[in-house]
Amino acid sequence: MDATGVAAPPSGAQHRISAEGHEVVVTEVGATLRSFTSGGAAVLDGFDVGEWSEAGRGQVLAPWPNRLQDGAYSFEGRSGQAALNEPELGNAIHGLVRWTPWLVDTLGERAVTLRTVIHPQPGYPWQLVLLASYALSGEGLSVTTEATNVSDTLAPFGIGFHPYFTVGTDVIDDAILTVPAATTLSVDERSLPSGREPVGAVTDFRAGRAIADAKLDSAFTDLERDTEGIARVRLAREDGERETTVWMDPSFRYVQVYTGDTLQPEERRRRGVAIEPMTCPANALRTGEDVIRLAPGASWRGSWGIEL
Repeated sequence: MDATGVAAPPSGAQHRISAEGHEVVVTEVGATLRSFTSGGAAVLDGFDVGEWSEAGRGQVLAPWPNRLQDGAYSFEGRSGQAALNEPELGNAIHGLVRWTPWLVDTLGERAVTLRTVIHPQPGYPWQLVLLASYALSGEGLSVTTEATNVSDTLAPFGIGFHPYFTVGTDVIDDAILTVPAATTLSVDERSLPSGREPVGAVTDFRAGRAIADAKLDSAFTDLERDTEGIARVRLAREDGERETTVWMDPSFRYVQVYTGDTLQPEERRRRGVAIEPMTCPANALRTGEDVIRLAPGASWRGSWGIEL
């Protein structure tokens, strides 16, 4: 309950920002992007104020995104052992900050910045300060994250985001997906990367096509980018009435696309498609692949966003 004795929502305080017909709600718990509407129409397949974020909806995934084998890794002579919160596969998944409170750093009509600290713990024996800034304009939403290493040693870092998108179809089968990626990561029986391969019949969405019956839980890389280094993934209706673009700056070298075929309860399956910007692939803290190496006192910043 809050100070007035009223029960707080499961996701904590609700921070609303708006601009030119767009409205976004970001929550205290996890700095989670709970909802985004434009002209009253849902852009995200998010969750209601009386719910909590199941299946990672809208969450920030740090200091690693996706899966970490056995929850165990070592870096520069230090070891980490995270809780196995995907016990059926023996993995730790999606980092350490998605259920923690984030405090308001700044709040205005069009933008909110939230802050949290990852304190040293068995799963991550370093200390990081994280800032997540959400800013609306007439074009859409931009999300900028900053991570600062306040430890006295080099720290490993990776981040991802987990929004689910809708273009107003009952299921995503009829939506047109465009992913400008040449390469996808193959996975083993634990959903951990086992290699790289060119996109194929199931995973090649470079030209844009209906999702139809494709079942995706796939990481893509080697993304086509414009002259400013921006990569864009698009989701659109077949009738052309709605289109959403997820853009990523060069910091985000991977994007996971998940069509929600294993969600529970079953009625939530394939209602939206998760388009997840990531700085590194799954299992990166263990393999070292594309891990950001933050020196003591150093900061990293990256941005992605949603264009309508």
